Amino acid sequence: MKAVLMTGPGGPEALSVDQVAEPRLGTDRGLLVRLKAAGVNPVDTKLRSRGTFYPDRLPCILGCDGAGVVEAVGDSVSRFRVGDEVYFCNGGIGGEPGNYAEYALVDERFAAAKPETLSFAEAAAAPLVLITAWESLYDRARLQAGQTVLVHAGAGGVGHVAIQLAKQAGCRVCTTVSSEEKAAFVRRLGADEVVDYKTTDFADDALAWTGGIGVDVALDTVGGATFVKSFEAVRHYGDLVTLLQPPADSDWKVARIRNLSISLELMLTPMYDGLTDARTHQAEILEQASRLFDQETLKIQVSHTLPLAEAAQAHRLIEQGGMVGKIVLVTE
Repeated sequence: MKAVLMTGPGGPEALSVDQVAEPRLGTDRGLLVRLKAAGVNPVDTKLRSRGTFYPDRLPCILGCDGAGVVEAVGDSVSRFRVGDEVYFCNGGIGGEPGNYAEYALVDERFAAAKPETLSFAEAAAAPLVLITAWESLYDRARLQAGQTVLVHAGAGGVGHVAIQLAKQAGCRVCTTVSSEEKAAFVRRLGADEVVDYKTTDFADDALAWTGGIGVDVALDTVGGATFVKSFEAVRHYGDLVTLLQPPADSDWKVARIRNLSISLELMLTPMYDGLTDARTHQAEILEQASRLFDQETLKIQVSHTLPLAEAAQAHRLIEQGGMVGKIVLVTE
């Protein structure tokens, strides 16, 4: 089969298309999936440039997100049949092969039925950012109806899903963007307050928007100085969830005085540490989201669709920044 191989850490040129052996079922609960599309995420570019979680297993196939058609099933598979359309987040961090390929293996417990209303490209764009936003808001921050939420980088992959999930929960949403085009996009998603962080202090705006109290929940998708600055935007006893490693030199004074709850979110942890129950929970998130997609109360934005052979270009586009939504590789 055709696959994109990462031969070692480096620039986008470290990715090359080659022929490799088609995977074969090795477990009773396995699915062999003919991939139609693979989502491309910022974590892919970081793994490519810095090295994967398993540097001794090279070359490897990146790509955590996949969508396709079941071609074969293990003897004990009960949830899916040959011909079913599925989507999932599986592999791609250097251990198991990822989804920049024509075929993939996935345990049935970690896959979900593809939303009927989504194309394969749209479905492949969703899993990692959807699970990240869902776990951040619903599992970490325990979001409740009527709360106020600050979502950083609302036009990005995680951000644009987080806005919609917060609105689904009955919350008011403030979000940060960097252009008028992005501002218009997030308003269409339901954002109540939009802040151009290049011209406006987002913490001051969030305080003014909440009558000087601060938001109940903030989701930091940016990290660095944005993480620390967010302390000022969250109310006393509020929640701040970050997707990034907090800076070593962070000044925690404001967070401590306000008794903020700080949560870390890395949706790859269950796959990295082999946490079966947590991975099954993530598949359940995808199943619930499928219903939202099919009810057309949740949308996924695909900004670019590229052929598998242009994986390196997909990485270049992500590293240029300013992305609205997601990039997807398609096999056909």
